[in-house]
Amino acid sequence: MSIKNEKVTGAFALMDSLIRHGTNYIFGYPGGAILPIYDELYHWEQQGKVKHILFRHEQGAAHAADGYSRSTGKVGVCFATSGPGATNLVTGIATAQMDSVPVLFITGQVARPFIGTDAFQEVDIFGITLPIVKHSYVVRDPKEMSQIIAESFYIAQHGRPGPILIDIPKDVGLEQFFYKPVEPKQVSIPGCRPILSPKVKSVARILSILQQSNQPLLYVGGGSITSGAHDLVKRFAAKFRIPVTTTLMGKGIIDENHELSLGMLGMHGTAYANFAVSECDLLIALGARFDDRVTGKLDEFACNAQVVHIDIDAAEVGKNRIPQVAIVGDVKDVLTEVLNYVKSNNIDYYTLDQTRSWHERIIAWKNQYPLLVPKNVNNLSPQEVISCLSKIASNAYFTTDVGQHQMWAAQFLNVLPRHWMSSAGLGTMGYGLPAAIGVQIAYPNEQVICISGDASFQMNLQELATVALYNLPVKILIINNKWQGMVRQWQQAFYGERYSHSYMSKGSPNFVQLAQSFGILGFELQFRNDIAKILESFVYYDGPCILDCHVVEDENCYPMVAPGKSNSQMIGIMKQFKNTSKSRNKLSDR
Repeated sequence: MSIKNEKVTGAFALMDSLIRHGTNYIFGYPGGAILPIYDELYHWEQQGKVKHILFRHEQGAAHAADGYSRSTGKVGVCFATSGPGATNLVTGIATAQMDSVPVLFITGQVARPFIGTDAFQEVDIFGITLPIVKHSYVVRDPKEMSQIIAESFYIAQHGRPGPILIDIPKDVGLEQFFYKPVEPKQVSIPGCRPILSPKVKSVARILSILQQSNQPLLYVGGGSITSGAHDLVKRFAAKFRIPVTTTLMGKGIIDENHELSLGMLGMHGTAYANFAVSECDLLIALGARFDDRVTGKLDEFACNAQVVHIDIDAAEVGKNRIPQVAIVGDVKDVLTEVLNYVKSNNIDYYTLDQTRSWHERIIAWKNQYPLLVPKNVNNLSPQEVISCLSKIASNAYFTTDVGQHQMWAAQFLNVLPRHWMSSAGLGTMGYGLPAAIGVQIAYPNEQVICISGDASFQMNLQELATVALYNLPVKILIINNKWQGMVRQWQQAFYGERYSHSYMSKGSPNFVQLAQSFGILGFELQFRNDIAKILESFVYYDGPCILDCHVVEDENCYPMVAPGKSNSQMIGIMKQFKNTSKSRNKLSDR
C-alpha cells in the first residue's frame, strides 16, 4: 500500500509498523473494541504480509506468543479486545514477565470519550498489568502509533527482555491522519542505557579468582539462553574444566551427556548438582538470579564459595547473594571478552591437576546418586516414558506444563538451545499446549512435543481446536496419574497424607475420545513393553496426536529439597521410588 500524501487510520499505522518490525504472525482473539484493528488486519492478510492465528481463549494466544518468542528469539505479538479479553491475558503477561520473554500484547479499549465512565467492557488494563510488564502504553493519539510500536520492540528486547502492553482505544484505530512511519533503527530512548562491555580489571579479577579455585562451578540460567551464549559457555567450561549446572530456564545450554554437565540444580535437581553447589569454592553465575527454587535455604547456598555474578539486569546482581565480582552485561559479550583476554595475554596457568580431585568427587557422586528410571514389568513409570522419548525425539522442540511431569522432563530430556519452553518463574499450568502451538507456527517442519499432566492439560484443552483448525502436527504426551501430581506429593510429604482436592480422575475426560472429537488422533500407552513401539508411532505420526500415558499413580519426583532446607539435604536420593505402604494403600483405595 502507498502511504505518500495520503491519510491513513490508526489501525493502518499499527499494522504497517508491526510488519516493518518483522512481525510475521499474530496470535489473538477478536472482540468489539479491537474490531477496527481486525478489520485492517483483514487487508494485510489478504496481501499475504502477515498471518493471524485464531485461538479459543486469550490466555492460549498469550502463551502461544510466548512460546513463539522463546523458540525464535523474536518478539511475539498477541491481540485481544477490551474488558474480559484483556484480563484473560494477565496470566500470560505475568508468565512472560517472570521468565523475561519479549512479547508485545496489544489490547483494544473503549473509545476515548468513554474511558473512565464504566462503559461496556471497559477495564483499566494499563493499571491492572503495571506490576507485570516491562513497560506499557495507552495510545491517545494515532500520530504516536508508529513511534510507540518502534519503542515497544526496542524496549522488549533491550537489556533483560520482557513483555510490553499497548492499549488502543477504539476510536484511535479509526481516526485518520497523515502518517510518517518510524523505522526500527530510528528509535532512540534516553532511559534505555547502553549495554557496556566489561572493564578489563573485572575480567582480570574473574581469572584471578579462578586461578585460586580448586572446586569451581558454573551456574547457568536463562539469561545465557537469551544471550545466545551456548557455544561460549561450552568453550569457557572446556577451557578451564569447570562443571556446569543449569536452572530450569538454562536447560539446553550444554549437552547433558557431556562429561562436564551436571544437569539441573535446585529443588528437583540432580543429587550431584546439588552436592557440587554445596561444596564448590567458586560459583560463577551466568544469567541466573539465585531464585528460591534453586538456592533452597539461601544462607547455606554455596556458603563456602566466592561468587562471580554476570547478568544483564543490574537489579538482580546482589539482590539475593552479594558477589565478590559483579559484572552487569550481556553474558555472550562478557564471555567473549574473557576468552579474548585469555588468548591475548597467553594465560595458561590453569592445570588439570588443580581440579583433579574435584572432578573425581563429582564422578563418584554421579555413580552413587544417579537419576533412576524405575523399570517394573507391571507398571508404567513416567521417568522411563520421558527418558525413552528423549532418545527417540532427540532434536525436537519441547514444551511442558507445570508439576511432576515438568520436573521429570527437566531431569530426563536432553535438549538443544531454545528447544525447551517451560513456565519456570510463575509455574503456569496450562502453558504447554498453547506454547507448543506457537513453536509449531514458528517451525512448521520441526517436531514439537508438549509434555503435560492430566491436570495441567485440562487448563487449556480448548486449544485442541486451534491445533485442528490449522492442522498443526503438534504432539501432546499426557503423563496421566489421575492426580495433581506435585500437589499430591506435597500433601503426602508435608501435610500428613491429607489429600485435599488433588484427585482428578472423577470428572476428567477420556483423552483419546476428546482428541477424536476434534479430529485429532488419540491413543493410549498402558504397558511397559509397548513404550518404544508406541512412542515411535506417536513421534513420527504425520499430524497432530495425543498420547495418554497411564503411569503409576503414586510415583514421586525425586530428588527433592524440602522448603527451608539446604540443597545438600535432599529427600529420596537413596530410595527414590519407595513410598510407604500406608500411602500406597490410601491411593489405591481411591
